[in-house]
Amino acid sequence: MTRRTAILSSLLSAIGAGGLYWHLTRAPSAESVRTRLTGFSVPKPDQPLSVFHLGHSLVNRDMPAMVAQLAPAGHSYDSQLGWGTTLQAHWGDAPINGFEAENAHPRFRPALEAVQSGDYDAIVLTEMVEIRASIRYYDSPVYLARWAAEALKARPDVRLYLYETWHQLDDPEGWLERLDLDHDRYWLSRVLGPALERLPEGTRIFLIPAGQVLAAFVRAVEAQGGVGNVRDRTDLFARAEDGSLDVIHLNDIGNYLVALVHHAVLYQQSPVGLPHALLRADGNPATPPSPEVARLMQETVDSVIRNLGLSGLSA
Repeated sequence: MTRRTAILSSLLSAIGAGGLYWHLTRAPSAESVRTRLTGFSVPKPDQPLSVFHLGHSLVNRDMPAMVAQLAPAGHSYDSQLGWGTTLQAHWGDAPINGFEAENAHPRFRPALEAVQSGDYDAIVLTEMVEIRASIRYYDSPVYLARWAAEALKARPDVRLYLYETWHQLDDPEGWLERLDLDHDRYWLSRVLGPALERLPEGTRIFLIPAGQVLAAFVRAVEAQGGVGNVRDRTDLFARAEDGSLDVIHLNDIGNYLVALVHHAVLYQQSPVGLPHALLRADGNPATPPSPEVARLMQETVDSVIRNLGLSGLSA
């Protein structure tokens, strides 16, 4: 055995084949991803879209239902979800925890069947968080590229999106600090960039930058000492029956903000002026943001998406 082979064998034993991408490849720069996506736009949809959401509880059932209520009549959607599920597990190369519970609803469709059908105008792909673990152990860019290639094979004009999410509020590095840093160092450089390099030249996967919008909105609210019925970041997150804070999952008001981001990207239009009193997926009224909060959310979404330039919006 040569020394080089021995080193490689040791690495495989230490980190597993799934972690090799993280350790042994040079990641594209975030700037190269911006160059590939910034300034490129896709035609604005001229009819309601059919959308497939692939992901986990940060997609959930309510957020896509809110997008449908914000969208033109005729918008349709399906999904496959799990508990903290990776793109690798959705592909079938690992178990999907919580599969039966998360997909016990009429909008479920098996993911590979859905993507291979060519039935959808847009496919929104969501990776597990902690994003560092997804990259290191579950080959995020490899599976993002696989899903994209499969979708394009079935329908060359399909619009592909990566949903940039967030991490726990109590992250030791700081919640806002990580949202700022992770955008370039992980989402662009370690997930989106390497996936695009594995796909044919000219392929584009656009960003749904929910994490960046959350950061901008929270900064705006907290700088004012609260706005309407949102005092600070915790008012966007769910609470258990005992009142304890859920540090990762959003409540109705947070889901509304993320739905605005999806709608703005998918339909390429400003969300300013959209309704803010919506229903959950089960038909019950969602807790709405107050009018001033809704307005600030809508303006923040529009500003962040247009300034980032990574979502395919026309100028």
